[in-house]
Amino acid sequence: MNIIMKKIILLLLVLVTVNGKSQSLYFPPLSGNAWDTLSPTRLQWCQPRIDSLYNYLEARNTQAFIILKDGKIVLEMYFGTFTVDSIHYWASAGKSLTATLTGIAQQKKLINLNDSVSKYLGQGWTSASANKEGLISLKHLITMTSGLDESPKLPCDNEDTARSCLSYKVDAGSRWAYHTGAYRKMQAVLSKVSGQSYTLFTNSVLGSRIGMTGLWYDGVYYSKPRSMARFGLFVLNKGIWANDTILSDTSYYHDMSNTSQSFNLSYGYLWWLNGKASFMAPSSQIVYNAPLFSNAPADMFAALGKNDQKIYVVPSLKIVVVRVGASAYDMATAFSPFDNELWAYINQLKCDASSSVFNQIHQDEFKLYPNPANQLLYVYGSELPSSIVIQNMQGETLLQTKPESTSSQLDISSLVQGMYLVEITTQKSKFCQKLIINR
Repeated sequence: MNIIMKKIILLLLVLVTVNGKSQSLYFPPLSGNAWDTLSPTRLQWCQPRIDSLYNYLEARNTQAFIILKDGKIVLEMYFGTFTVDSIHYWASAGKSLTATLTGIAQQKKLINLNDSVSKYLGQGWTSASANKEGLISLKHLITMTSGLDESPKLPCDNEDTARSCLSYKVDAGSRWAYHTGAYRKMQAVLSKVSGQSYTLFTNSVLGSRIGMTGLWYDGVYYSKPRSMARFGLFVLNKGIWANDTILSDTSYYHDMSNTSQSFNLSYGYLWWLNGKASFMAPSSQIVYNAPLFSNAPADMFAALGKNDQKIYVVPSLKIVVVRVGASAYDMATAFSPFDNELWAYINQLKCDASSSVFNQIHQDEFKLYPNPANQLLYVYGSELPSSIVIQNMQGETLLQTKPESTSSQLDISSLVQGMYLVEITTQKSKFCQKLIINR
């Protein structure tokens, strides 16, 4: 073999390696309902376990559920009158779509994340002083660190975007707080710099290029479930759809899908991140020393919306999971025990009872039973806790006890229905788990 031929072969090998990710995934056509499938039996998933998953989803008010593996549909189910063509809101899962659109806008040099928001919206878009308002950058909006008050006084609420509702609390960049009203100003910026409505901008730079159809109404995105899956697949492939590189800014993608600030390690650019040492919840300033979802893959990141709208993206496994519907537990939070329960079912789809789908189901050090609970809660562990504390989602301690054994019984009859966090402290570390009280 001559030297020239060796160089050609080496070049081909390099090209295959570079393009390997894009080539290893399937992408459906841009229009129509055609979408290749992958049989669950190819993945050694058992039908009885799939049926159990579907039964659980239906019982928990699910309307649509999709799992993609390598871009192909493995599971797809619709419940009740909901169909493949039904439209549903994304709720705050649309924040993650905005984060992606922001990266595309910066790539097009329409914006710069480090610029002050006032540069684009003009002075006076908040009721803060000009000096304090000027400190708020676009990056602060997409990392939830604007410093604006996320709990404004009535008649304002967390989602209001009116100037009078966006008031100064602390300097930008000094605190993480989940604030939808502040975030929505990012939508206003993108509309202004593009000269288009937010729906038209979304469709022109992304939707039409990945076959995603939908519209924004009152700051919320609506689409068919398969459009959610298309978006998840696009993000899974790091901003590339088939051979169309839409988000070429790899540094932005990295920053978007990794910890964006030092306060909430489980938050990127409007994406929730699993596998981190701690997390903060919306409407809370408490830092909980645990990952978001112990049963889910550690590298998973997710678009999460109220009433359990979900787009889970798992790069290591090339998996995308979509769930839409009503709230699983009659609460409007972005995440709930439903996430962990769902992943427990997914992990057990494989026929081999001794292993999970992903061979990495997390074995918690402590178990809460039952969960949801009613009057009594039992805490089982492998070691004696020094304390067990139950807090509401605002971080207020409601119950606290010092157990005398590794198995504890707690009377929770005084707590109202809702979601709580149980913090279990041992001599070595702390564990935090979500608890539902359902009556």
